[in-house]
Amino acid sequence: MRGAPERSLRYGQLRTILLLFGGYAACYYCRADLSVATPLLVEELGKHGVGHSEAVVRIGSISSLGVLAYALGKLFLTGLGDYWGGRRNFLIGVGGAAVFTLLFAAGGAIPMFTVAWVGNRLTQSIGWAGLVKVSSRWFDYSSYGSIVGILSISYLVGDAAARQQMGMLIERGYGWRALFLFAAIAAAVMLTACLLGLRESRTELGHTEAKPNPLNLFAAAQSRPASVGALLVPLLRSRAFLLVCLLSFTCTIIRETFNTWTPVYLRDHLGYSMGHSAGMSAIFPGVGAASVLLAGWLSDRLGLNGRSLLLFLGLTGTAAALLVLMSVHSGPAGALLAVVVIGVVAFCLLGPYSYLGGAFALDFGGKQASASASGIIDGIGYLGGVLAGDTVARLSVAFGWEGVFVILATVSAVAAVCAGGLHVLNTRAAARTNHG
Repeated sequence: MRGAPERSLRYGQLRTILLLFGGYAACYYCRADLSVATPLLVEELGKHGVGHSEAVVRIGSISSLGVLAYALGKLFLTGLGDYWGGRRNFLIGVGGAAVFTLLFAAGGAIPMFTVAWVGNRLTQSIGWAGLVKVSSRWFDYSSYGSIVGILSISYLVGDAAARQQMGMLIERGYGWRALFLFAAIAAAVMLTACLLGLRESRTELGHTEAKPNPLNLFAAAQSRPASVGALLVPLLRSRAFLLVCLLSFTCTIIRETFNTWTPVYLRDHLGYSMGHSAGMSAIFPGVGAASVLLAGWLSDRLGLNGRSLLLFLGLTGTAAALLVLMSVHSGPAGALLAVVVIGVVAFCLLGPYSYLGGAFALDFGGKQASASASGIIDGIGYLGGVLAGDTVARLSVAFGWEGVFVILATVSAVAAVCAGGLHVLNTRAAARTNHG
């Protein structure tokens, strides 16, 4: 008789993974669109008398304001999921992406673009924490690394697929508005599926509660936290948690720079066409997906010490790859080498990066505070990501892409040092636990 309930649980878990995966992938259709459309928007602004460099900076400013809204939403809104449930957070994220992407498509000037993009990123900001919260209610802690690894590739698969498909649309002569409409439709389809099929917890279907990490900072708490302070104080007193936040800050600068500017870099510096620059930019999230799966698999086998060690090794490799990218020049050989090195950066960075707002957040927050832990880690990260828009645009105009990559290599080296510090803290904590 135990077989039927176990099969029912496995079916429910599989459905939950598919809906969370599809919904969050659709959100990235509504984020890749601005990056892919940037060369088209620069051209459009040029028809209205805006110079190329000025247009790049204006779009960079829109991107930065969006990332700032995303960061603030993660810091101040994601914790709502610990009170009203992760499902509601997730649905707001997917629904907001659809609505505001449609608004962007209806716009025709910088002010409307800015309002729509800020609204899009603000509502999306609570989606990932909702996904993490729902995951904590459906899966035992022993599978956190693998489950979050699978769900983390949702945004990479969504990003890569969106860039490829939007590149095909551009090649067929479609304009920037069509890209945003296409993204909004993808999000609306997944919103409908999640409304119908996604459940908050496996207990709703009569199964036992999921088991949290027994070493989480809230292991002694069995009920919902009584106050915001009860959620935040244990997290902010943890040196390991604060180091993870700093790692998120530095890593997100690098990740958001490549997410935002790869099509422009391939177009302006290496001479790819608009359609090919959009399609080739999929190398970053595409290779990152393989890295995340490998990192998630290793995570469950190596434990917390292994995660921090992989972070250190990955960030060291990222710094080295960025220094190579700095020396790439235009021309056929240089264009191919640049794409390969961008793939190396993705492989070294994105797998370890996926630990920060996912498996680490679940380990720190357990079932009580996983949404808050994820929101704080990601929110601080995206405060760093704000620099990837306006600041990187200005740096590329002033110093060229070589200067941008030197700065990013320095940021990656600093992050590697932080990962080394986290590894030391985790090793000491494990030693105390073993001797306790």
